Amino acid sequence: MLTGGSGGDQGRGRKMKAMLDREQIVHSVPEILGGTPVFVGTRVPVRTLLVYLEKGETIEEFLDNFPTVSREQAIGFLEEAGRALLAQMA
Repeated sequence: MLTGGSGGDQGRGRKMKAMLDREQIVHSVPEILGGTPVFVGTRVPVRTLLVYLEKGETIEEFLDNFPTVSREQAIGFLEEAGRALLAQMA
């Protein structure tokens, strides 16, 4: 499980209390950024989170810079992406 740094003990070493449904994490709507997948309730593309992680940034840094995205959404997206990859490999 991924956990963050400076945000107190939010999520440290514990599973998230409430798992979000996929529909609460990410969606693609033609009227929002031309259909680019974004976190629900935001205009933040999910690809932005991946870019942050690829560059060695933390989830905390991403959340600090994009406060409209919840920790649950960010973690939920990564968990869903991991499950999808593992399902493809099975």
